[in-house]
Amino acid sequence: MPSTKLIAIAVCFFAIIASSVANAQSSSTSEYWVSAWSAAVQTQPPFPGLPPVPVFDNQTIRMVIRPTIDGNHLRIRLSNAFGTAPLKIGAAQIAIAGKDSALFPNTNRALTFNGAASVNIPAGASMLSDAVAFDVTSLTEIAISLFVPEMTTASTLHFWGQHETYISTIGDFTAKVEMPIASKTNSWYFLADLEVLASRQTGALVTLGDSITDGAGAKQGDYTDWPDLLANRLAHERQLPSVAIVNEGIGGNRILYDGAGVNALARFDRDVLAQPGIVDLIVLEGINDIGWPHMKPRKLPDGTTPREAPFAHQLVVANDLIAGLTQIIERAHQHGIKVYGATLTPYEGADYYTADGEATRKDVNQWIRTSGVFDGVIDFDAALRDAEHSGRLRADYDSGDHLHPSAAGYKAMAASVDSKMLRASAAPLKMP
Repeated sequence: MPSTKLIAIAVCFFAIIASSVANAQSSSTSEYWVSAWSAAVQTQPPFPGLPPVPVFDNQTIRMVIRPTIDGNHLRIRLSNAFGTAPLKIGAAQIAIAGKDSALFPNTNRALTFNGAASVNIPAGASMLSDAVAFDVTSLTEIAISLFVPEMTTASTLHFWGQHETYISTIGDFTAKVEMPIASKTNSWYFLADLEVLASRQTGALVTLGDSITDGAGAKQGDYTDWPDLLANRLAHERQLPSVAIVNEGIGGNRILYDGAGVNALARFDRDVLAQPGIVDLIVLEGINDIGWPHMKPRKLPDGTTPREAPFAHQLVVANDLIAGLTQIIERAHQHGIKVYGATLTPYEGADYYTADGEATRKDVNQWIRTSGVFDGVIDFDAALRDAEHSGRLRADYDSGDHLHPSAAGYKAMAASVDSKMLRASAAPLKMP
């Protein structure tokens, strides 16, 4: 029989092994992936007057983004959602952004995909990069460089980015601090999100909406859209749990019909439910559903004017929008996501304003405020409206088109959000 001493040694040995395994498991489950930045992917809007869809060929695309939470490991998600053929990326790198298209020296790291430098993404699919050690500081600009080695149409993009994108001359410049620039655009290409490993105290909030959420009119690089301004607020409230702000607005988007981007119900799974770490959702959408059917006909490229606008037969009433918003609430609640309803902002004087549309807007807002189906209400209408004329934006909050807020208006929107209401959702998540 083994001696008592040997038994004691064996017990100690297995106790040490068990403790090591437990500590490793605890470490692996104490953090999880959270979306720190994202943009809703779409095709280029089919509107007259826009530049042609870009085509890349043996060129580097350098995009600048601004994550909204900290992390020390990251990965990116590339998307070929609207491509009809495989998307080949020859190389990808990430770095701290410098001035304009330049990188901050000695900060770039190569990104790999299952250990390989290049990746082929099937049509309709997305692909995560491998995790890489990289210190991400909230609100610090990050540059992501993609080398596209063969002729590729920009089938999957986010049309209105909050920073310029730089397209190189011929060659792979992903690892270069400086690169020769052939052109600049306002869009992000093939880039869907950036995720960081974060503590279970951290969560993410999606802002789902149209151009008012996308930041139409905000100067690129200033980050004065209301979701970015809200992120600024939350980042400075360090005594409360961290919440990433993930902007899934698309200019021209609607709840019930396609337009700029597929309709909100159709993109909901990809742009909300598929985002890692989402605990909250703010929905501000519906004004384009109301207004687009009343757009005035515009001249065609041949100089003729159609008798009616292309969306004239897509009229909606309040109950239609309420049904669509209810679907969003129910689908989010199924995944444990809290939903905050934002009231539709004033738009009298806008190109597509009508008295009937205003009545619909007010009916929808009354339902948002009083139905009790949302987990909370954010009253953007009250924050922006003219005190003397409730159907109009306050003069200093009007960008000039009577639909989109000015920089001061976006600031007022961000200030009207109760951050403590949102932080209450970012409680520690259950470990798997």
